[in-house]
Amino acid sequence: MTYTSSARQPDPEPRPTWTRGAERPPGGPESSAASSAVNDSNVVPITAAHTARQGASRHADTSLPSPETSAKGKKSTPTAGKVRADALRLLGCVRIATVQQMAQVITKEESDGRSYVRRAMVELAELGLAETNGKDGKHQIWNLTVSGQKALAEGNELPLRPKAGTGAKAVRAGLGPHGVAVTDMILAYTDTVLSGDRECLTDWQVEVNHAIRETGLSFNTDAVLAVPTRTSEVRLFELDNGTMSQARLAKEVWDYERYAGHRVWEGARGTNGRTFPFWQRHRYTRSQTFPRLHVVLAGKEEHLLDNRLKALADDVKGIAVAVWVNTLPRLQRGEPWYEIGVDDPHRRRERYPEPAGR
Repeated sequence: MTYTSSARQPDPEPRPTWTRGAERPPGGPESSAASSAVNDSNVVPITAAHTARQGASRHADTSLPSPETSAKGKKSTPTAGKVRADALRLLGCVRIATVQQMAQVITKEESDGRSYVRRAMVELAELGLAETNGKDGKHQIWNLTVSGQKALAEGNELPLRPKAGTGAKAVRAGLGPHGVAVTDMILAYTDTVLSGDRECLTDWQVEVNHAIRETGLSFNTDAVLAVPTRTSEVRLFELDNGTMSQARLAKEVWDYERYAGHRVWEGARGTNGRTFPFWQRHRYTRSQTFPRLHVVLAGKEEHLLDNRLKALADDVKGIAVAVWVNTLPRLQRGEPWYEIGVDDPHRRRERYPEPAGR
């Protein structure tokens, strides 16, 4: 369940200068090998005045193709097989979701869309491909079974991920709301940043492990998006649903710098050899810069999320990896991200010791 340049670090991309408290106007889209619609350059520096409402929400259509409309203006019923297949694909990527979330993607109809998905999920459960193990409020949380994961792989819809769990244990343990919030984040990012590009939904993976055996560092990234930019092949996402302490949240963000700062020695024994970043040699081999980390805050009232955002900015001040932060409500409205960390490979190299030669 992983996504995997030996070239020198590229010169920094041009960065316009902004006055303190100024809002960055919409910029041009990042160059993307996968989608020309990608544009997440809507970011502003973090300031004490960041709580002011910014930007207008975009209402891009994130649904899969909707039922055909007849000449009389009546919509035909989506085929049951297509709804089942779309639900399987979505759950294969986001792991757990409610009927409401799936209907948001599968059909743009309101109550009718939910009824189509609800019937499809009952049919998938009868086939042993999906199941529900808990609720988020009054909404049932659905996940694939192991058989459902295998069905996706056998249909060549998604690659088989042997180490990927179904999410059932987490839901039964009462941790479903976090997974539902991660799904909300994925859908919101697809809607407001990827301009509703539905094909990108299959480019997400959740609970992706990052580990360095030599140092004992190991953590799971809530979501990874494999839509390349000009310098990196993925984007990393962490969601805090308001359940962890501020100190633990800051530590999780600093773990990314520790991961990015670790270097490995390469060269035959008895030669000078040289060192390379571990991530660039063994994980994100087509990236020129360490992937940007997006932190999304959820689970609390907006004014509390704003306070948490400012506190996180203080806690990670001086971090040497690119970190952008937003709240889930702001993300859903299409409002700007706040940059609280800048990629700096030279500073990382000064902070983390070189491995011993052979």
